[in-house]
Amino acid sequence: MKKNYLNIGWKNFRWIALAAPCLLAAPGFAKSAVDFANPMIGTAEHGHVYPGATVPFGLVQLSPDTRDNTWDGSSGYHYSDGSILGFTHNHLTGTGCADLGNVLLMPTTGALKLTPGANPGEGYRARFSHSDETASPGYYSVLLPDYQVKVELTATTRVGFHRYTFPATDAAHVIIDLQHGVGNGVTDSQLVIEDSRTASGYRRSEGWGGDKIYYFVMEFSKPSTSSGVAQADKDVAGTRTQGKETKGHFDFKTKAGEQILVRVGISTVSVEGARKNLHAEVSNWNFDGIAKAARQEWDKALSKFVIETKDDNLKETFYSSFYHTLLAPTILNDVDGQFRGPDGKVHQAQGYDYYSEFSLWDTFRAENPLLTLVQPQRVNDHITTMLEHYKIFGQNTLPVWTESGKENWCMIGNHAIPVISEAYAKGFRKWNAEEALTDMIAATDKNREQLDEYRDKGFIATRKDAQTVSKVLEYAYDDSCIARLARALGKNDVADKYAQRSQNWQNVFDPSTGFMRGKNADGSWLTPFDDKATDSINFNEYTEANAWQYNFFVLHNVPGLIEKLGGDEKFVSRLDEMFDTKREIPNLKMIPDVTGVIGMYSHGNEPDHHVSYLYNYAGQPWKTQVRVRQLATMFYTNTPGGICGNDDCGQTSAWYVFSALGFYPVDPTSGVYILGSPLVDQVTLKLDSKYTKGQSFTVVAKNNSTANPYIQSATLNGKPITRSWITHTEITAGGKLVLTMGPTPNKDFGSAPADRPPGI
Repeated sequence: MKKNYLNIGWKNFRWIALAAPCLLAAPGFAKSAVDFANPMIGTAEHGHVYPGATVPFGLVQLSPDTRDNTWDGSSGYHYSDGSILGFTHNHLTGTGCADLGNVLLMPTTGALKLTPGANPGEGYRARFSHSDETASPGYYSVLLPDYQVKVELTATTRVGFHRYTFPATDAAHVIIDLQHGVGNGVTDSQLVIEDSRTASGYRRSEGWGGDKIYYFVMEFSKPSTSSGVAQADKDVAGTRTQGKETKGHFDFKTKAGEQILVRVGISTVSVEGARKNLHAEVSNWNFDGIAKAARQEWDKALSKFVIETKDDNLKETFYSSFYHTLLAPTILNDVDGQFRGPDGKVHQAQGYDYYSEFSLWDTFRAENPLLTLVQPQRVNDHITTMLEHYKIFGQNTLPVWTESGKENWCMIGNHAIPVISEAYAKGFRKWNAEEALTDMIAATDKNREQLDEYRDKGFIATRKDAQTVSKVLEYAYDDSCIARLARALGKNDVADKYAQRSQNWQNVFDPSTGFMRGKNADGSWLTPFDDKATDSINFNEYTEANAWQYNFFVLHNVPGLIEKLGGDEKFVSRLDEMFDTKREIPNLKMIPDVTGVIGMYSHGNEPDHHVSYLYNYAGQPWKTQVRVRQLATMFYTNTPGGICGNDDCGQTSAWYVFSALGFYPVDPTSGVYILGSPLVDQVTLKLDSKYTKGQSFTVVAKNNSTANPYIQSATLNGKPITRSWITHTEITAGGKLVLTMGPTPNKDFGSAPADRPPGI
């Protein structure tokens, strides 16, 4: 990764990272978890996260937009930029596509300008410096020197709260721009000035998430001296306007240091829904009180883990990663339970919250498993949302990638299936499991993405854009998850069918090369074959990857894969070669998602996230221990470029959180966690007694240091263990795992067949 962090020196960034959380805390306080989380981490390079204000899983993400397009502008913000367009109310976190950026507000002074301009001075766009910028969980501030306005932002679940400190001027303005969006085009918008302190309307757009609409109501803390509505850059008569270039402005006379506050309620349902959200969540003008409440909400969520380490840099990296795992999925429904569903119609949630921003191809791997431990109160609602999505959408599919409540069909497979199966296996059952199984079967037996060919032939013939090998492997994993839920429900005939079908991965395994490969329609292998090349243009065989990066995606049957590759030693040799080869991926630059590269391994993309933990299955966990440490220290830092690739709604960060704890869910539905090498000296997970038997689970790494990455011995609740895995049940029962670490491998630990992670 690049070490040039652009417009700010490392020393200054460290000051901001440490000072930002302190701005809302009393002097001399003892640092809590929230004080180590820095939203600026991951805003440079390709992390694609935003630095603005939100609360855990909030509908509103109030953040600055420094650009409105480009791949590295997917969240609307990039650390390399030097100017701000304005502040909008929702953003994607860590995604590889851009969208949202709805309802832009921008405080200005001087001549009224209603378009942003390409450069500062040409429109309302304003310069800024990172030295005048602060970000902490639930709070963001920046100085706009062109206008001498200080901007402060905070939020509740459904409301964005702005505080602008103006200089003395007769020409203070707050610009409203409904034409602006991030990576999308407005199709319709309306702005209504209700009175001198209130405006409402909506913005409808077409983008990555398809057609979507967001309504708003905004209220100002003081009456404006004048106001107006506009199309493009020209005022129009009256107090309302509708069109594709809708703008508006509220104008004020201010004294030096005078503060004008704006509170903005957001809804996908209606203006009145936005108004209800606004008045229910922010009924006063106490900005500091709302910011304090947001901080407290974050501290409660982040304090689920209490870690001990002598390295504050590691502590900042850990809690910042944990922070990023708590941003998505996001609540979609209003305070009264109404939401706009995947059919574009308004529906009513009763007794649960309806969620969106499910990036399931990414998050089923580690993000969703992490939430079963740290946010168990949300898991049943997540599953209920998925089942409601199936019913409302009416297209025989569980969520694939939902954005703003809409299905955008991004990525492959139907990975709501493992999330649902995992939830049931872990005891989350406040939903109809029989209905869930029926939905799963329908989602895999309908004719989307060559599923008919997969069912009938056991493989998919390679052709342009089909991503055939990757689909077979991921469909096979989904099938294994269906089989496990069916077995748990006593439906053995169904379980047998899908367990058999889950072995379809073998149909794309070529024993002559030891790789998963594409086939022609007649079943012959596609030639020529280049194991290191990516399908950079057409994605014919692999999804954002090459043969190496998908070769180990048999999560449900790693022992079977080991056998296919010729046994333990050959399997380990193949893993070593993946990391240690000096060969290079020839067309790497053509796939920006493939980042964080070591040899043929790519940590910046999800298909490889489990690979470093696979040595345990072959009886050599000591190689997992050293490899995990290598990845964690190379690709995660407490700097703006501290995430090596797209964070993808928290998945890349979730890998780090688990790895810092010392274990990882290679096969999430199994409830088995594979031991690695803890980064921290000690960590205690506070369990929720409503969902678990235990109160807490602690991992202690004795003699832990960078020089001592290897497990010498282990005890669980005082009893020696030699296995290289633990279970979800053991964690939620509470207790203590003690790992004694050392400088050289203990090659006996976890090596016996009985001590290796189980297959199914």
